[in-house]
Amino acid sequence: MAHFLVNYTYSSATAEGRDRVRAEHRDWLRDLLARDIVVVAGPYADDSGATIIVKGESADQVGTLFAEDPFAVEKLVDAVAIQEWKPVMGVLAE
Repeated sequence: MAHFLVNYTYSSATAEGRDRVRAEHRDWLRDLLARDIVVVAGPYADDSGATIIVKGESADQVGTLFAEDPFAVEKLVDAVAIQEWKPVMGVLAE
């Protein structure tokens, strides 16, 4: 299975909504973590977005999955970029 970087971009206009939905969003991510789909996830320190490293079959499959994120369902993510990533060193390297 390949690794993918899911990069979210946020704006200040959606901050209140994200605060309201954050617990549901994190529960959704925890479920993916327990299912060995999410490897690591976290927001940027300046609250401008987040990066989530996931395992998946294709960018399309990951995109379909992440459309179910409560943040996405509530339209609280301004932009999503999904990129296949090939780690060559470190704990995720094959």
